[in-house]
Amino acid sequence: MPKSKRSQLVSLTKVDKKTREHKTEMMDKVKENSDKWKYCWLFEVGSMRNAHLKTVRNLWKDSARIFFSRAALMAKALGTTPEEEHRMGIHKLAQQIQGQVGLLFTDTEPQEVIEWFADFSQPDFARAGNVATRTVILPAGPVMRVHSDPPEPFPHNEDPQLRKLGLATTMNRGVPTLTNPHKLCDKGKVLTAEQAQLLKLIGEKMVTFRVGLIARWEAGSGEVIQIDGPRLSAQSDGVEAADEEDEAMSD
Repeated sequence: MPKSKRSQLVSLTKVDKKTREHKTEMMDKVKENSDKWKYCWLFEVGSMRNAHLKTVRNLWKDSARIFFSRAALMAKALGTTPEEEHRMGIHKLAQQIQGQVGLLFTDTEPQEVIEWFADFSQPDFARAGNVATRTVILPAGPVMRVHSDPPEPFPHNEDPQLRKLGLATTMNRGVPTLTNPHKLCDKGKVLTAEQAQLLKLIGEKMVTFRVGLIARWEAGSGEVIQIDGPRLSAQSDGVEAADEEDEAMSD
């Protein structure tokens, strides 16, 4: 009987070597891009979703490089002290690299960057732990998928899942049906896993993916300019890291 792939042993020395090389390569790319571009922006993400970050990366692929990786590595690459900084003054930006943040290198003028990101947003589904932004009440009658165009009732084979998530449905002509209205969530209250899953099933989106600009470094002067405005960190619903660290870097 052949051995299961799950039981194969992997040499830790090989893993460590690959990890070290990968980290070094990433840091070298950050340094190379700090030498190449006029501006380095530090940004944060509200309601992180990999798919939406990839959209941003694709839209900027011809005029920027984006890094969204481990904060400690990006900070170390730029240098967090005047003695260690890779470029003049950039340590003031590196000192702010903490948590779920990224770097955007570009030659695009600041006002255009600010306006572009202020205008970019993508609605998405809430997760357990998010705060409901509105009260949702499902009316009596067939349970509807509101995201369909036109809205359509759930099929009969999804009734067990709806009941498991807390809906007191009955079958009426093969359609999951509510006898009475059901309050799915209250505005301002933290969503449970069951509530978040129900909101996704019916198509109610309650969070918005946004990119918030924190500060920028300018190569010409070595200055770091802070960007005024509310921080997005309070909107975060947990870390959704890239599947691979390579995925966190634009090509």
